Amino acid sequence: MSSQIALPLVTARGAETVVMGPSLLPVIEALQSASTWPFRTAILAGPPRSGKSLLARWFVESGAGEVLDSADSQPEDAVFHQWNRAQASGRPLLLVSDQVPGEWKIALPDLASRLGSALLIEIGAPDDVLVAGLIAEHSARRGLILGEQVIAYLLPRVERTHAEIELLIETLDRLSLERKSPVTISLVRDALAERTGEFQPRLL
Repeated sequence: MSSQIALPLVTARGAETVVMGPSLLPVIEALQSASTWPFRTAILAGPPRSGKSLLARWFVESGAGEVLDSADSQPEDAVFHQWNRAQASGRPLLLVSDQVPGEWKIALPDLASRLGSALLIEIGAPDDVLVAGLIAEHSARRGLILGEQVIAYLLPRVERTHAEIELLIETLDRLSLERKSPVTISLVRDALAERTGEFQPRLL
């Protein structure tokens, strides 16, 4: 079964949830152990739409430490300054990045050496439990009802990425509205074909 972690401290935006699966548990555990990070610094890396910013907000608003979001697109001197501030204050620093350190090309040698010592917390591909949870969450947000047979058909066929699962549910919702039809296995086939570029429009 899938589960969700409520983020009760996200007061500005109301309560938010993180859809959980076994593959995400090490990430949560690492974020909860900020006091043990090397130099109290960690890099949270993962693919687009994988929930990095939501986890970072939870980290900050739970009082665990400071965050620099999109750190890999920030000026290097700003990142270095933030790192120095964290060392001076003793507050853990979480750097959020779309790239892992090996892909994140850093020209400033001092920054590169320091980030090389940071703990890497990487969000990987979603496991089956997480995939099911993401399908349910994105469907619920759109008020889309998926029957058990539809879900059973969809689960082994959807691409295992956070972004693609979200886009597939968006496609299902659009096709359902266009055809004024509930989500059937036939509609799922068309949505999957459209996402892979194999969709052939039906002739009227």
